[in-house]
Amino acid sequence: MRRAQGAGLASGVALIMLAAVSVATANPSAALATGHTAKGLSTIGTGGWKVLTSATATQGGAAISTPGFDTGKWLSVTPDDAGAPGTEVEALLQNGGCPNVFFADNMKTCFGQMTKVGAETIAQFEKPWWYRSDFTANLTAGQVANLIVNGVVGKADVWVDGKQIATSATVTGAYTRFTFNVTGDLRAGTNSLAIEVFPNNPNTMLTVDDVDWNQIPPDNNTGIQFPVQLAVAGALSVGNAHVVQSNAADLATSSLTVKTDVTNSTGSSQTGTVTATVTPPAGGGVPITVSRSVTVPANATTTVSFTPSADPGLKISKPEVWWPYQLGAQPLYALDTSVSGGNSTHETFGIRTVTSQLVGKSAEAPDGVRQYAINGVPFVARGGGYAPDLFLHYSAADTARQIALLRNLGLNMIRLEGHFMPDNFYQQMDAAGIMIDSGTQCCDAWEPSSDTVSSTMLNLFALSALTIGQNERDHPSVVTFSWSDNAPVPSQETAMLNAFAKADFDVPMVSSAEYNSSATLGAAGEKEGPYDYVPPDYWYDTTHFDSTDSSRTNVGGSWGFDSEQSAGDTVPTLDSLRRFLSASDQSNLWRNPSAQQYHLNYETGHTGYEFGELFNFDTAMKARYGNWSSLAQYVEEAQLQDYENTRAQFEAFVDHANNATPATGTLYWQINKGWPSLLWNLYNTDSDQAGSFFGAKKANEPLHVLYTQDNGTVTVDNLGGTSASGLTVESKVYNTAGKVTDDQTSGSISVAAQQVRNAVLTPKVPAVTTPSTKAGTYFVELLLKRNGTVVDRNVYWQSTQQDVVNWTKNQGNPQATMTQFADMTALQSLGTAKISATASTSARPGPNGADTASTVTITNTSSTPVVGFFLRSDIRRGNADGTEQSGDNEVTSGLWSDNDITLWPGESQTLTVGYRAADLNGATPVISIAGFNVGKIDVPAPKG
Repeated sequence: MRRAQGAGLASGVALIMLAAVSVATANPSAALATGHTAKGLSTIGTGGWKVLTSATATQGGAAISTPGFDTGKWLSVTPDDAGAPGTEVEALLQNGGCPNVFFADNMKTCFGQMTKVGAETIAQFEKPWWYRSDFTANLTAGQVANLIVNGVVGKADVWVDGKQIATSATVTGAYTRFTFNVTGDLRAGTNSLAIEVFPNNPNTMLTVDDVDWNQIPPDNNTGIQFPVQLAVAGALSVGNAHVVQSNAADLATSSLTVKTDVTNSTGSSQTGTVTATVTPPAGGGVPITVSRSVTVPANATTTVSFTPSADPGLKISKPEVWWPYQLGAQPLYALDTSVSGGNSTHETFGIRTVTSQLVGKSAEAPDGVRQYAINGVPFVARGGGYAPDLFLHYSAADTARQIALLRNLGLNMIRLEGHFMPDNFYQQMDAAGIMIDSGTQCCDAWEPSSDTVSSTMLNLFALSALTIGQNERDHPSVVTFSWSDNAPVPSQETAMLNAFAKADFDVPMVSSAEYNSSATLGAAGEKEGPYDYVPPDYWYDTTHFDSTDSSRTNVGGSWGFDSEQSAGDTVPTLDSLRRFLSASDQSNLWRNPSAQQYHLNYETGHTGYEFGELFNFDTAMKARYGNWSSLAQYVEEAQLQDYENTRAQFEAFVDHANNATPATGTLYWQINKGWPSLLWNLYNTDSDQAGSFFGAKKANEPLHVLYTQDNGTVTVDNLGGTSASGLTVESKVYNTAGKVTDDQTSGSISVAAQQVRNAVLTPKVPAVTTPSTKAGTYFVELLLKRNGTVVDRNVYWQSTQQDVVNWTKNQGNPQATMTQFADMTALQSLGTAKISATASTSARPGPNGADTASTVTITNTSSTPVVGFFLRSDIRRGNADGTEQSGDNEVTSGLWSDNDITLWPGESQTLTVGYRAADLNGATPVISIAGFNVGKIDVPAPKG
């Protein structure tokens, strides 16, 4: 995120020394258990942690880490699904510290508020906090125990059984890994670990913050985000196991090099047999096993490599190739390693080839623009920025929920800006076929302000890069790594690239998320922005840019690869708003556009890079759709505005994929948030799917027809993996009275996989008007048919008075400066439409645990030619008579095939929603339907 100024779970432990350790030695080349699971590796604290501020726990580390220390009055904390205890606020929440923390401004009332990224300013969190847990090791003769600290948010002193193992001079960094040999420090029976975590400061530490995405967590995210582990092994141990693949251009063969480190933790030379097994996906052939005898000197680590030249079985013919979900399957191979008398490791990997290049040089893109290809197939990246839980509490189930939403949206990529996730997250993305643009964050210590970087900081950059590379390298979902706004300074770039190479992390590396360049990687070919309101036709612009701004920031039109962009505020549905806004918040939402909304972020105002108000969003909505007189009317208009804008953003980048300077990717800022939000959301934390969601979903349908906002033509695109033939397009133009003023049908067309066919039709629409001529509103309906059956319906509401951006004043701003707004206030005068619907329910498995589906067929039964405009369906808990239950009755796990649809008299559309039957709570499923000019009806959906 550009501001106004312009590692994983259960992974390997090979390290670079960060700094001298005065009380214990962090092994710089330890090669213990790595991978998703490993024999001999355990997570400390699975039974729970005890957490308390040092302002209360004043006894000191020697006492606190002694077995038997009294923690009766400490906070009891259950670890998350990554095995980590989490942040300080998380500890308080688990102990009732702030009920309903995300409702209204409860978080501020409970804990206070930070209004600036940097050092902690809330007294409760300005002192270190202790994290304590007991564990057993019960080492046998010859065994070695290593404590693994997978980074902390802030910095930390580490104590075991009354002895300080490491100081905060060493243990720092959110994405680092430190390994300490504690063999001689452990006792039989119960041992105790105590970690004193010092406050986070993202301006001086390589840690975590959210820039201006949310309210700043009151504790500044201080805590332990990843598990603390104990690795127990014999004289020899294996770890850091991974696969380096070399694939033929046509993917007919894949040559695999298997690497694993073997560590000797004794004082004498040791010999053992190292074995590695590569197992194909189910039904893909027989496992490949290779082994070798290795002798490792005393207290040393040796890397063993199994290569195709020495082990020909590692050259695989016709490998099963991993694809993004829209292009193919997601087969995963397994790698298991072991050493005789020692431990073992297990992980998965995917065979795929990712390439990237700069294409389409032009005046706006003198170095060209970034384009990606997977397995030789170029694609338009369509995704957005992904944010973790505000308190860094990882949930595997929540990840599965969000993956279902992402796939329902039709997105193919997420961006992880500075928030690297636990291993389970990557495993789920691998299996789901969603690509990841991984990378560092802007606007904090990850972006040095000077070319002069201290040796300590360079070591920390290198250690972070090594850890990130080890965590992400075998995950096929991770297809690229990029720095954020600013390109790395030369010393930082060298340190991190060398560490990535050491980790065998081999994906395209990009120097910046803006149109910048670096000394080694060169031109990035990406751009950023906008972030606040712009009209739909903004996204189709390809000619306006500030020639004095080499970064090409806020040049959001559909050319090149835009790493983060959107039109800003997104208003959830009424169901969702009532879950997190107070009555006064709701009142301000529709009555006061200058109100500071806590569920935007901590910034005040609405100019420049300030996103604390909905002022710009509301100004545009009032001009374009007319005033509102209630919260319900405000929310309804907001759904229209968000729908048309997200649809236009994604459609523009698909439509311009064939341009001379092609549109190669748009990443919506942001897909989600770690808390309920009114800012930058395609879906809310409660799974709410508002207009922004369904507009983006419509644009990303796998086989799709769209109406361009630049030249008024019709485009057909195929975002799937197989060609489509027997297609025709019908376009109809209607006035607001329902009269058809133009009706055209194309000839038969075919569209290959990933192909975009422009200018299939040119609908005849009313002439453009300018004030003081009264503006007219009209509709364009597009029907894409395959062998006569409608496969995509897409409806646009347009104004004869166009949105006009003042491009001169717009330059450098994250929102559009408008000369003129479109005028669609005539929509408020639409006649009332009548609809009917029938619905039924059946058992049907689906994503995210769905086991039930309800189907509804909606028909516009109006006797006059009035449109049924923007019809929204929801699955609700109802009564046997077909009425809704009182209170919050929405079934939030529902995933719809389509929604926010528009129908003319005689037209019908069938929609399906999949959900978990348990979420009905024993109630009868009822589908509610309402629209812009249609009163709400409830339709029972009985089981068939």
